[in-house]
Amino acid sequence: MRRRPNYLAGAGSIVWLVVVGLPLYVMLAATLRTRQDYAKKGPVSFPSEFTLDNYTGAFDAGFGRYFLNTIIVTVCVVGVVLLLVPPLAYAIVRSRSRITSQIFRLFLLGLAIPAQAVIVPMFYLISEAGLYDNLLGVILPTAAFCLPMSALILSGAMRDISPELFEAMTMDGASPRRMFFQLVVPLSRGGLSTIVVFSALQAWNGFLFPLVLTQSEETKLITLGLYNFQTAHGIDIPGLLGAVTLSMVPVLLVYLFARRALVQGLMGMGGK
Repeated sequence: MRRRPNYLAGAGSIVWLVVVGLPLYVMLAATLRTRQDYAKKGPVSFPSEFTLDNYTGAFDAGFGRYFLNTIIVTVCVVGVVLLLVPPLAYAIVRSRSRITSQIFRLFLLGLAIPAQAVIVPMFYLISEAGLYDNLLGVILPTAAFCLPMSALILSGAMRDISPELFEAMTMDGASPRRMFFQLVVPLSRGGLSTIVVFSALQAWNGFLFPLVLTQSEETKLITLGLYNFQTAHGIDIPGLLGAVTLSMVPVLLVYLFARRALVQGLMGMGGK
C-alpha cells in the first residue's frame, strides 16, 4: 500500500531548515564581504565581491596566538577531567561504602555553586599561588567546575553496565584495576565522549575565568580576543564573524567525530 505524502511534515522541515540555515548563511556570507559592502547592503544580501581579508585580518590581529592558547587550555582541561573522573565514577558505582556515597553527594554540591559566586576568592587563591596571568591559572578552575557534572554523567553511564559482567570477571580472578581498564572503560565510551565534549565546550567558550585571571596579550584566549574587533568608532562585524567562524571549527570537528557516542551517552546507553 502506497503511503500518501506528509505535506505538513515537509512544510515543517522546510521551515526548520530556514530557521537553522539563515543564521549560518548570514554569518558565513558576512565573512566573505568587505566592511563597506556589509554596511551598505545589509547582512542578508549576497556578497557583491568575495574576499578572504576577514580571515587573514583575524590572524593579523593576534587570533593565531589566542587560538593556540585556547587549544592548550581546552586540551589540558579535557586531560584533567579524563584523568580524574573515570576512576572517581568507577569508585562511586562499585563501592558500597557509606563514606563514598557521602563524598559523592558533597562533590555534587559543586553543581549548585555558580562560578560568579566564587570568582573573588578564586582570584585571591590563584594570585597567592602565583598563577595569575598564567594559562595554568585558567585550566585548574575550569577543570574543577567541569568535574561535578562530568562525574554525574559518567557514573550514570557506568551504572548501565550489567552486574553479571562484573561477576564473571570476578570469577575469572580479575582485579578491580583490570575490570576498570578491560570492562568499564570500553563499555563507557558514550559517557566518556559526553564528558569530553562537555568539558571541551566549557573550556573553549569560557569567558569569566580568562577575563578575571589573565591580563596580558600572551595569555589571552579567543573569547577575550574577539574584543579586538570592537573599536571606539564601531565594530568590524565581518572581521568579528570571520574570527567567530574560525573559532567554531575545532568544536565542530570534535562533535562530528564524537556525535554517535555523544548521543548514546546522553541517552544513558553507556556506549553499549
